[in-house]
Amino acid sequence: MTQVFFYHGAADKLAAACSLLGKSCAQKKPVLVYAPQPDVANLLDRLLWTQPALGFVPHCRADSALADETPILIADSLERLPQDQRLMNLGPAVPPGFSRFQSLIEVVGQDDEDRNAARDRVKFYRDRGYEVRYFDLSGR
Repeated sequence: MTQVFFYHGAADKLAAACSLLGKSCAQKKPVLVYAPQPDVANLLDRLLWTQPALGFVPHCRADSALADETPILIADSLERLPQDQRLMNLGPAVPPGFSRFQSLIEVVGQDDEDRNAARDRVKFYRDRGYEVRYFDLSGR
C-alpha cells in the first residue's frame, strides 16, 4: 500500500518542495513531481535551477528525452509513468493513479485554500485505509 506523507505549514510551498527534492536527489531517490498547473510546473522548474543557492537539482520534464537518466521529473499528467517509486503532488486534488507509487509526498502551504484542499485529500486517503504521516514545516 502506498505510504502517504504530508509536509504541512510551509511558508513557501515551492521552496519547501525544492528542499525535499534536493534531499531526495542527494539520497539518489527518484521523484516524479505532479504539477498539473503550468504556472506551478514552470516556477518549480526555475527554482530547481537556483536552489540551493550554490547548487543545482538535476531535473527535467517527464516527457524529455533525458527523463530516463534524470532523478527529478516534472509532469502535468500521470498517464505515462517513467517511474513508480515516489510521487510528489503539487496539485490541489488527489493525483490520479497515486496508488501505483510506493510513496506519495504532499507539500502544503499556509494559505487557507491550500490547507482546505489538503484536508480534503487527507480525508480521501484515510477513508480508503491509507496511513497518513505528518511533518510540520511551520517552524522552519
